[in-house]
Amino acid sequence: MIRRRFMTIAEQVAEHLLGELTRGRWSGELPGSRQLSQELEVNFKTVEAALRQLEGEGVLAGRGAGHRRRIVIAEDKATHPLRVALLKYDPLSLAGGYMIELQHLLAAAGHTAFFAEKSLTELGMNVPRISRFLAGLDVDAWVVTAGSRELLEWVVAQPMPAFALFGRREGLPIAAIGPDKPPVVAAATRHLLGLGHRRIVLLARRERRLPEPGKSERAFLDELESHGVASGPYHLPDWEETIDGFHGCLDTLLRVTPPTAMIIDEAPFFFAALQFLAHRRILVPEEMSLICSDNDPAFAWCKPMVTHIRWDTRPAVRRIVRWAANISRGQADLRQTLTKAEFVPGGTIGPVKGR
Repeated sequence: MIRRRFMTIAEQVAEHLLGELTRGRWSGELPGSRQLSQELEVNFKTVEAALRQLEGEGVLAGRGAGHRRRIVIAEDKATHPLRVALLKYDPLSLAGGYMIELQHLLAAAGHTAFFAEKSLTELGMNVPRISRFLAGLDVDAWVVTAGSRELLEWVVAQPMPAFALFGRREGLPIAAIGPDKPPVVAAATRHLLGLGHRRIVLLARRERRLPEPGKSERAFLDELESHGVASGPYHLPDWEETIDGFHGCLDTLLRVTPPTAMIIDEAPFFFAALQFLAHRRILVPEEMSLICSDNDPAFAWCKPMVTHIRWDTRPAVRRIVRWAANISRGQADLRQTLTKAEFVPGGTIGPVKGR
């Protein structure tokens, strides 16, 4: 059976209110929660949850208990329109659709937004190459997708305003947003451990492993340690980011000490691993459990559903539009935001064979 995600009542209320705000139904401040609760015929706490969501997305501004929330979405129209370069992580970054939505919403706010001709992976995530490439762009701001730590450290040292969409941005003075994945990765790892798995491997890109494991990768290794599994390079292997390098890594893993479960970062690698295992006649999940730590629209067409981690991209898109509005008015904006992520069990995991 295909598992689909439906919006909660609070999320539906937030969507409805956002639509009304966009159409200009209210100005200045929003009616109080109790008035909205009566009008929409929904629970007061549900309305409050919806309003807190819109606050987190920069649509509303809270002014403390007993005061109505100020509407700020109307201010998103650019005072000084920006030329914004959207730096894709790789050529597949447009597949999810949210980057296209971002481009359209920035344009609707009065900015000129365009995708840089080369992605970060096409430039080898190499800071000198990327710096030379960016020097040739006539822009006012950058949106950097899934940047490495080294790249984002270079970015924050530049005078150009920049926004980090995902990437190794923790502790850096840069506006950013991304899913709160570490606790969910830990939960997925616990789920596998509960099914009897001990030989669990996490396949992640180089920038997620170096110069030291990222927060999600660290959460994975810490969860293993807390269950008595001595973690090491086997669990977070190094591999060359080429087709041959990826398949060579899988071949080595299966030849030496075959894992019983793998958590794979990014859907393209997940599908490549699935094909690799099928070619080797290794059954999923009977002989190998698989989890993708990202979501992909193709998962909705898989039966059984792929076990994965998902999050809503809409708050990220709106947050970047709000950031651009602040920058266009000369207002500093370095706020970093985390969005909710969730573990979605599916049919690609099972107990260890013979358990």
